[in-house]
Amino acid sequence: MTSEPSISTRFAPSPTGRLHLGHAYSAKFAAEACGSRGRFLLRIEDIDIGRCRPEFEDGIYEDLAWLGHNWEIPIWRQSDHMTDYRVALDRLESEGLVFSCFCTRKDLQRQVAEAASAPHGPDGPIYPGTCRNLSPGEVSDRKSAGDAFALRLDINSATRQTGALTFYDRAHGVIAVDPAGCGDVVLARKDVPTSYHLSVTLDDAAQGVTLVTRGDDLLHATHVHRILQALLDLPVPEYHHHTLLKAPSGKRFAKRDKAKTIQALREAGKSPDDVRVMLSMLE
Repeated sequence: MTSEPSISTRFAPSPTGRLHLGHAYSAKFAAEACGSRGRFLLRIEDIDIGRCRPEFEDGIYEDLAWLGHNWEIPIWRQSDHMTDYRVALDRLESEGLVFSCFCTRKDLQRQVAEAASAPHGPDGPIYPGTCRNLSPGEVSDRKSAGDAFALRLDINSATRQTGALTFYDRAHGVIAVDPAGCGDVVLARKDVPTSYHLSVTLDDAAQGVTLVTRGDDLLHATHVHRILQALLDLPVPEYHHHTLLKAPSGKRFAKRDKAKTIQALREAGKSPDDVRVMLSMLE
């Protein structure tokens, strides 16, 4: 009789503040999902150079260790893999699947306001395609002038290449990918060669993650990630999007709520067992 393959999960916080109870729940969920024989991986998602801080990264390690988690070494740090993201982006560009977008945030807000109804995707209102058909000459001129730009996935070209896709979520079953709900998502910016969507998709494959556990606020983003997996010939993990832990008030936990950070609870005399009881009461 063959034994079931071990599971590899990951907890992937960004070092932009101290961990809170919502993070503690996500880490607990991932650790329990991989079981005693599986791999519990830690990834530091630090591509937001302007907001990430070394002291917050140190705090992640401190809080997780205090909660009793053991993770596999080495730790994956996104800032160490910018070249990998650039290689994948170059491949997509060479296949005509990426285009330059010069729209500012204000431009996009105006375009959405002017639209009769703006459909929403994983990153908010779906991009209306303003720069998708700019001529190569205009793109070159604007880049030469120093205009800021983002690199977006041409979702229509991408899905013509991939065809229909699905992914499996343990909470929701088989889900058909909805390209129309994704839009031309941002894959990189002029100064940063990646985005959340591109980096996490590549990271999960490189780390050998077989089960992606995360909050159900990211369920829609998985449609984008499944498309990228198909375009880049990456393995497809299973998913389990858990419900978001909320405070008794009904609000989601946030890093700005310093009273509910793991550090604050520890300094207030709470034990790891106390925190686990709190989590069970909030589930």
